[in-house]
Amino acid sequence: MKKILNILFAGLMLTALNACSDLDTTPYVGEVSDLVYQDADNYKKVLAKLYAGLAVSGIEPQDGNVDLKGIDGGSQSYLRAYWYLQEFTTDEAVVGWGDPGLPDLHASSWTASNQWTSNFYSRTLYQVTVANEFIRESAPEKLEARGLSGDTQIPLYRSEAKFLRALAYYHALDMFGNVPFVTENDPVGAFLPEQISRTELFNYLETELKALETELPGPQGNEYGRADQGAVWMTLAKLYLNAEVYTGTAKYNEAAEYAKKVIDAGYTLNPNYQANFMADNDQSNELIFTINYDGNQTATWGGTTTLIHASIGGTMNPADFGVDGGWSGFRTTKEFVSLFDNGADDRRLLHSDGQKLEIDEIGTFDNGYAVAKWSNLTSAGVPGKSLAHTDTDFGVYRLSDAYLMYAEAVTRGGSGDQSLALSLVNQLRTRANATPVTALTLDFLLDERGRELFWEAHRRTDLIRFGKFTTGYNWAWKGNVKEGRDIGTHMSLFPIASSDIVANTNLVQNAGY
Repeated sequence: MKKILNILFAGLMLTALNACSDLDTTPYVGEVSDLVYQDADNYKKVLAKLYAGLAVSGIEPQDGNVDLKGIDGGSQSYLRAYWYLQEFTTDEAVVGWGDPGLPDLHASSWTASNQWTSNFYSRTLYQVTVANEFIRESAPEKLEARGLSGDTQIPLYRSEAKFLRALAYYHALDMFGNVPFVTENDPVGAFLPEQISRTELFNYLETELKALETELPGPQGNEYGRADQGAVWMTLAKLYLNAEVYTGTAKYNEAAEYAKKVIDAGYTLNPNYQANFMADNDQSNELIFTINYDGNQTATWGGTTTLIHASIGGTMNPADFGVDGGWSGFRTTKEFVSLFDNGADDRRLLHSDGQKLEIDEIGTFDNGYAVAKWSNLTSAGVPGKSLAHTDTDFGVYRLSDAYLMYAEAVTRGGSGDQSLALSLVNQLRTRANATPVTALTLDFLLDERGRELFWEAHRRTDLIRFGKFTTGYNWAWKGNVKEGRDIGTHMSLFPIASSDIVANTNLVQNAGY
């Protein structure tokens, strides 16, 4: 299912996919639900909708007939909102646009009514809602009642839906902490979900993901873009690496264990670093789990279409990136640029021609270096299928991240091989033609994660884990001050959407909002 996101059943599901962000809303009801789930062939199509929820905003091209009514289609894209929250709140990215709520991200002045935090909050819960319904409708007793108990593929689809639900809940755990919680075992209909604590959600995800280890195919054993054990292991490694932030209890032994599972699973580094961010990156053996895009089949104004177009402006030539124009939006800060000051590094994919290093005016594109990492060209230099909408897939998980997670977990005292940790980091540096290092420190590893993984939606989580998000490290325009300033520690979590606080009396807002 190379491009699983082509929604073949749009007509059938047209009236069935308008669930709001509340977790108690069922997306398939009454006769529509019966019609869909009686046919074994439809289960894979509904599964496609679950994967599509990560990439597109609705069931029609260019974000038409959106899932979440009342929110602009491009703005409610799962990946777009996730990337914005992970990058614009850090030293890696600034944006010159004045869309409501957007300038507040880099200025660290978001509130519970911020459009982008609320959009992503709603999007994660929508993913959970749709997954819950699929998991409920694919239960063994339901299949038996429909005469489908002999189908061997539907149980696999059900496990994939559980993974996608776990991924959405993991992102909610990381960004919002204590969120409303519902599974397939809760009743369908109008009720107010209870709020789960961050520690309780961590424990639930740990149990759920470890169960999925035995239910999903081995690494690279599923169709491209679908979840397998490698995706599960990466999520567990992420969960454990950040456990001290999430629960107060460190789990670096476990983080090293699961990162090592990925390292030993047969993935390989692509000799060409930039090939991981191009229109044919589906050919890279380095990508472990992806959000898939196709310029024709998944035409969206979110995802990598935004990421590539919005990065282009000034003296940059859009044709050099396989697109039809630049949106003159995204750049980076001088603090991030300084990570590359200590010698040659092929990962320094920055555009400085006509650009100022200093950002005097965030709204002016030539203030701040541009980033030339993502492209809609193939590794052979051929544009994707469309110049308007990109073919470039987004690597949620990449092997190099497993290398760096293992190195960090061991450096933090987790069980593992320190010499292997050093070797893994130097393999990344050698690929980048950067000078190998002789020892690892936490400060170096944070910087190396920036060099290797920038603009891949990791930075906010990394800075929080290293204790440098709110205090201890400042960058241009953090806190809406040119030289940057410390911000309140409560901002390590985003607020629960104010609309949900009003609607659900069981919810308590995060401290400080």
